Amino acid sequence: MSDATNGFPLEGAAAPRTSTSRMIADALRSAIVEGKLAPDAPLRQDAIARHFSVSAIPVREALRQLASEGWAKIEVNKGASVASLSADEAREIYEIRSALESLALGLAIPNHTVATLREVSALAAAAKRERDPSLYVARNEAFHMSLYAPAGRPQLLEMLTALHRRGERYLRLKFGFPEYKGESDSEHTEILAAVKRGDVPMAQRLVAEHLLGTGDLIYRFLTERAALPAAATSVPPSAHTAAAKPRAASSRSRSRTADEASS
Repeated sequence: MSDATNGFPLEGAAAPRTSTSRMIADALRSAIVEGKLAPDAPLRQDAIARHFSVSAIPVREALRQLASEGWAKIEVNKGASVASLSADEAREIYEIRSALESLALGLAIPNHTVATLREVSALAAAAKRERDPSLYVARNEAFHMSLYAPAGRPQLLEMLTALHRRGERYLRLKFGFPEYKGESDSEHTEILAAVKRGDVPMAQRLVAEHLLGTGDLIYRFLTERAALPAAATSVPPSAHTAAAKPRAASSRSRSRTADEASS
């Protein structure tokens, strides 16, 4: 025992309740996504523990996990509550993703193979067909991460996975803008085509614009919603001004048309 632990007295120490805390975190996350737990709703530790028939320990672990992912906030003397949606946070998440995913893609492209590109293509097609918001978020993440997997940078991929988790609530807002779901799928197709050609600069530019455009869309929607009277916030997102504003993709489309004409 002393050799394995370098003399540290671990005997009798309790094993972490990862499976229980993860189950509780997943359940709370789903309730937030489905609107059963609204922004700023209290997450009372004792009530949650009673509901799941567990002690306070796994509940605390679950709440800390949700806080690290941006789903909850924990305040001294106030406890935990569902985190509110923040326009600034959404924009920043996508700005950071833009920089890091561009880097990851540049590192990954030289290492892609016929097999990995086949997998990416299948994931892109699955995301395009998906209409369920929960499943789309998962398929969208799988597509993006499969693009970067051959980079061989585990710490970078771990950071990107965390950012995807933190931005999941915001990505779901995109389903209030049906026209942008189709546009996003088209952008995935463009990115994948550049990756297959081995065109690193173009692929990096496309993925950066794709992410910045999504962040800008969500930022504008949340900013405009915050400025509306309380009664108007129930209006579907597609009815808001943000949905009517064109994204930066138009310039990308023009440049693509020019490229095709010159080829």
